Order: sequence, then C-alpha cells, then structure tokens
Amino acid sequence: MSLKFVSKTVHAYLDYPVALALLIAPFALGLGTDTTLALWLSVTVGVAAFVLTLLTDHHLGLFRILPYSVHLAVDAAVGALFLFAPMAFGFKGLDAYFYWANGLAVVIVVGLHKPENESAHV
Repeated sequence: MSLKFVSKTVHAYLDYPVALALLIAPFALGLGTDTTLALWLSVTVGVAAFVLTLLTDHHLGLFRILPYSVHLAVDAAVGALFLFAPMAFGFKGLDAYFYWANGLAVVIVVGLHKPENESAHV
C-alpha cells in the first residue's frame, strides 16, 4: 500500500486556499515585526502560487499552459525556500515558525504526490 495519495485533483483543490492563506496569514499573524521580508516573502509567494495555479494544466487551471510536473517542481522549490528562509534571512520567533511549518507542509504534499496512471491520459 502506497502512502502517496495526493492526486492531481486533490492538489488542485489545495492550491487556491493555500495561495490565499499565504496572502492573508502574514497580516493576520503580524509577521514581519523584526524584518518586513518575513511578511512580504509570503505575500509574494502567495501571488505567485495563485498565478501558477491559474496557469497549471489541471482541472482548476484557467489557462492550462504549464505542465503539472512544472507546478510540482515549483512547489518543491518553494517548500525548500520556506524551510531555509529563517536561517538565510534571520527570521526569528513566529516568523521562523510560520516558514518552517509552511515549508514542511509543502514538502510533505509534494512528497505524497500520487503519480498519474499513464494509461489514464486521453
């Protein structure tokens, strides 16, 4: 039994709420008291995530230009960025925990990606 259960469809349903959360949560949590980068990095990534989702070739993508594999690669890069951002940019306290938690969540979702059945393509 494989633990990889996050299908392309499930991932698509996660994308828009996650992008929205990355836009709103930094303000709601009061991130960036030590450095505004902690606030604006999340907002910038949230905007980019929203655009990426609009451009991804899945059922919730509006323009379907980018292959889903590119979307997953970008997500993995964002997960790594978020995990290392506190150390690279000197985020402390809540700022650091926010990025570590989100980075870990993204890496887990990407790691649990269920490859599509090649014969299922039409």
